[in-house]
Amino acid sequence: GRGGVREAPRGAPARPARGRAPRDGTDHPLSLSLGRPSPLSDVHLPAGLRTGRCVPYYQGSAKTCEVWGWCPVEDGASVSQFLGKMAPNFTILIKNSIHYPKFQFSKGNIEHRKDGYLKRCTFDEVSDPYCPIFKLGFIVEQAGENFTELAHTGGVIGVIINWDCDLDLSASKCNPKYSFRRLDPKHVPASSGYNFRFAKYYKVNGSATRTLIKAYGIRIDVIVHGQAGKFSLIPTIINLATALTSIGVGSFLCDWILLTFMNKNKVYSHKKFDKVCTPRRSSGSWPVTLALVLGQAPPPPCPCSADPGQPLAAPPPWPCPTVGPELCASEPSRQDSTLTDPRGLAQL
Repeated sequence: GRGGVREAPRGAPARPARGRAPRDGTDHPLSLSLGRPSPLSDVHLPAGLRTGRCVPYYQGSAKTCEVWGWCPVEDGASVSQFLGKMAPNFTILIKNSIHYPKFQFSKGNIEHRKDGYLKRCTFDEVSDPYCPIFKLGFIVEQAGENFTELAHTGGVIGVIINWDCDLDLSASKCNPKYSFRRLDPKHVPASSGYNFRFAKYYKVNGSATRTLIKAYGIRIDVIVHGQAGKFSLIPTIINLATALTSIGVGSFLCDWILLTFMNKNKVYSHKKFDKVCTPRRSSGSWPVTLALVLGQAPPPPCPCSADPGQPLAAPPPWPCPTVGPELCASEPSRQDSTLTDPRGLAQL
């Protein structure tokens, strides 16, 4: 939103009319002092149209170019009464209301009372936060500016109203927060300040007349923003799952639940993990051991017991062939031949 407060106008010439008038003393001084005609270069000027004549200026003996336009020419000499001492006590009422359609929540910045509360209150952050009646001097002071300096050049002040509400709490906890700052760049002369011109046109005795007013003012821009939130289970679960997945905890958590709490956790474990048996090192030389690892040599003998009826002291690292006892009896001679047979080295 935007609101405007203007100070009393300054620089208003008294009832200029159409005619011939001397321009301000900014022309070529040499030609004018000699009485020569005014140069016609730059014929169209803001003050009017040059006639080519050199005429005396209003004060003194200097001469200047004559122009056809509104007379007298604007020179900034006419200044109205400065109201800088009175204006700080001017008051401004700022009405504001917000609505969050997702939560069906609405609230305003004015307290609903029927005892004439607004007629006797002014804003105070602690005692009267719902009385949005601000003194102009208070706004300028809170923005960190000097009112007297700002009144001479004008300026733009922003009133920021912030509504940050936690709707899990009561509605009384959702309150507006006000802040103030200057919006125009005061250190840039070309764009600082706030002023404008306007004119009132009328006729006096049949001649066209106008009153030109150059007003300096303080403009108030009201800026409203805010956000509201309320707890909801479904968005919370979605956001939590997204966060866990993004850091790699999701898969670990799912595996832990399936392996710990499911009835068929052994089936899941069998499908997920593969068991790998590491072969026992042979006591032979390193070429034979390397050949065993690469699969170029016959597997080492199966540890069998001397008595077929007695169980083995330790299970073999790989399955033994299901053959008769005669295979186990012949295994030692086979291992010896493997260690001394150069064929295995040749295959390696």
